[in-house]
Amino acid sequence: MSIPPPSDVSAAPADAKTTSSGLAYKVLQEGSGSEFPASNATVEVHYTGWMTNGQMFDSSVLRGQPASFPLDRVIKGWTEGLQLMKVGEKTRFWIPGDLGYG
Repeated sequence: MSIPPPSDVSAAPADAKTTSSGLAYKVLQEGSGSEFPASNATVEVHYTGWMTNGQMFDSSVLRGQPASFPLDRVIKGWTEGLQLMKVGEKTRFWIPGDLGYG
């Protein structure tokens, strides 16, 4: 079973923001509060990951269980990107190879 990829999976759309590292992101649903996690915080998230060809490679959503991990122990794109998010926010990331799995 898999979750269909978003229509913009192959490249970030024009309205996405891009950080100096090359991480592109777009907030899909605003979160609450005003705090952002630190680079060494442990976070709990639901996620689905696709490659640019639309192939899904992992999903906590399909497992029905959010993932919990320290931000300083994941790929650089997640460490950077999740620090831009507030509680309850839903964001899509386009992570370049050097911030991901190569």
